[in-house]
Amino acid sequence: MEMEKTQIKKKDLLLKLFLSTLYISSFTFGGGFVIVTFMKRKFVDELHWIDEEEMLDLVALAQSSPGAIAVNAAILVGWRVCGFAGMLTAVLGTILPPMIILSVISFFYAAFASNVYVALVLKGMQAGVAAVILDVVCGLGSNVLKEKSAVGIVIMAAAFAATFFFDVNVIYIILTAGIIGAGKAFRIYRKGKMA
Repeated sequence: MEMEKTQIKKKDLLLKLFLSTLYISSFTFGGGFVIVTFMKRKFVDELHWIDEEEMLDLVALAQSSPGAIAVNAAILVGWRVCGFAGMLTAVLGTILPPMIILSVISFFYAAFASNVYVALVLKGMQAGVAAVILDVVCGLGSNVLKEKSAVGIVIMAAAFAATFFFDVNVIYIILTAGIIGAGKAFRIYRKGKMA
C-alpha cells in the first residue's frame, strides 16, 4: 500500500514537472536566458522544489555545457526533482513546443518571411525579450553581490568587461571562471584538511 502511494506521488510529480516545462517552453520567446527566468519563477518561487542558490548553480552548469541552455537546464532541473525519469520528462516538456511550432512554421516559411505584420510582431518581441534577459542578469547578479564574496564580484565584473568591452569569446570567460572557482574550492578544501 505504501509503495502504491509513493508511485502515485511520483506520477503526480512527473506530470506536474511535464506540464510545468511544457507551459514554460510554450510561452518563452527569446532563447535560453528567458526560459531560465521562467524556470526560476516556477521551480524556486512557486513550487519551492529548488532553492535560489541551487538554481544559480544549475544555470551555471547549463550555460557551460554544450547544447541549448533551455534543454540543459531542463535536464538538470528534471534530474534534481525526480531523477532519471524527471530528466526525461522535463526534456520532453521543453522540446515539444518549439519542435511543433517550428514544424508548422517551416511549412509556411515563405509566407512568414515576407509578411510585414509578422516582422513587426517579432520586433516587438525583441524588446520584451531584452527586458526579460535584463531581469535575469539583475536577479543573478544581485545573488552574487549578496554573497559578499570578493572573488565572485571580481569574476562577475571581469567577465562583463571581457565580453562587453573586449569581445572575448564566452567560452574562454566560462572556462576561466570555472578554473578560478575550482581553485578557490580546492583552497577551501585544503584549509579544511589542515585544520
